[in-house]
Amino acid sequence: MRNSRGLAVTAAAVAALGLAAPAAVARDGMGVNPSNIVALPSVIARGGQLTITVDGCPAGGTATSDAFPSTPLTPINGANRTAKGTATVSPNARPGSHSITVNCNGRTLTNPTAFTVIGGVRGGLGGSSSSGATPTDMAIGGGLVAAALIGGGVFWMRRRSERQI
Repeated sequence: MRNSRGLAVTAAAVAALGLAAPAAVARDGMGVNPSNIVALPSVIARGGQLTITVDGCPAGGTATSDAFPSTPLTPINGANRTAKGTATVSPNARPGSHSITVNCNGRTLTNPTAFTVIGGVRGGLGGSSSSGATPTDMAIGGGLVAAALIGGGVFWMRRRSERQI
């Protein structure tokens, strides 16, 4: 009978230690690995703000990319082991796909296609047009203006003749 009691006590002690070990590792920061890097919006213009969310980063860290400077990640209150940061995309970032590398507790993770930068428009210069109106554009516009003037004149003359009757 004594052997079964000793075996039960040993099994209970091993179970208690086995359940406490993962909690101790998590508190020490060991076993914490960043995962699931999400950048929103996933398509952004130069100069826009990008929100970066990383799972498995309970103490925060940094996010870097060739499209923006190093950005701090701070833990989100109430979200288990998740960190968040806001980065501003450089006005000189090249259009195309960009990666984000996250560093949390000395551990790194890279998302090679985290977001895409699109080319911006040249505001104040006619939207995306850089050379102005072409001769064809001018001819079409002039023809439309002439047609409007002739049509308005005919309508006015017709209304004027109806009053005389």
